[in-house]
Amino acid sequence: MTDSLFSSHTPAHAVDVDQSNFMQKVVEASTTTPVIVEFFSPTSSSAQHVSPQLTKAIQAMEGRITLARVNVTTNRTLITQLAQMGLPLQTVPLLVAFWQGQVRDILPGKASESQLKTCLEALLKESGQSLPASALLDAAKTALHSGEWAEATNHYASLLEIEPDSPEGWAGLIRCMIGLNDPEGAEEAASQIPEHLLTAPLITEAKAALQTYLEGQKAAGKLSHLRQAVAQSPEDTALLTELATALNGAGQRDDAAQLLLDIIARDKDGAGQDAKAQLLKLFESWGMTDPATLAARRKLSSLLFS
Repeated sequence: MTDSLFSSHTPAHAVDVDQSNFMQKVVEASTTTPVIVEFFSPTSSSAQHVSPQLTKAIQAMEGRITLARVNVTTNRTLITQLAQMGLPLQTVPLLVAFWQGQVRDILPGKASESQLKTCLEALLKESGQSLPASALLDAAKTALHSGEWAEATNHYASLLEIEPDSPEGWAGLIRCMIGLNDPEGAEEAASQIPEHLLTAPLITEAKAALQTYLEGQKAAGKLSHLRQAVAQSPEDTALLTELATALNGAGQRDDAAQLLLDIIARDKDGAGQDAKAQLLKLFESWGMTDPATLAARRKLSSLLFS
């Protein structure tokens, strides 16, 4: 293996540091721009995983944070000095955040993506900066797909402060409000979308999801009545579809999907077509990565192609 895990081309916003320029490139440089120092060993298998992930995260900062890399094997004097100052350099890779010439955070090389993100966001905040739009959107999407609605809402709101004409921002904010079971908030967000964005596909999809959600909320109030009606007429597909809508509005996604799947199983070409259309609307409302969507899509595929 070569002396470095990295190519000869150092990515933008990254510098290679040794004992001759550590003070200049890290300590002094951090008085104006936060610096993350990656202490690595060319023989460490962990660094091969950490380095690309860290590089990608720093590049997404668009120059707001600098990445400095220190090879511990070829800079033993520097490492000894830093260890004497208290840095836990016995195990690498190690990530150390500097701001204003001081250590602000220390992360083990095996830190999760979430821990790294938290560290970078804290550095930005402490230095009076904010995430760039592209990083905000990535963070928002990740949180949205994970069902972390409050975190995603904050990211989408921050994105819209920077880019008020972002279709992704408005669509994501609406879906977050749906996820938070906040119909008023969802409708308020939809009402604030700039008129010239209303025909954007992401916006129309989000508004369709909102309409499905609102219909479900309204139907949920009749849930008990619908259960009784279906008990008396268990083959009435219109009642079953309405009950599925109500169950969705009550948050019972798996049960709602199963009712519609049962209709499709009994009559693929007749009432099943309407049930399939309703099920697809629910998928759109829930989001294509929602666990309920994924589970029901697998069952739907089995039904349609069996």
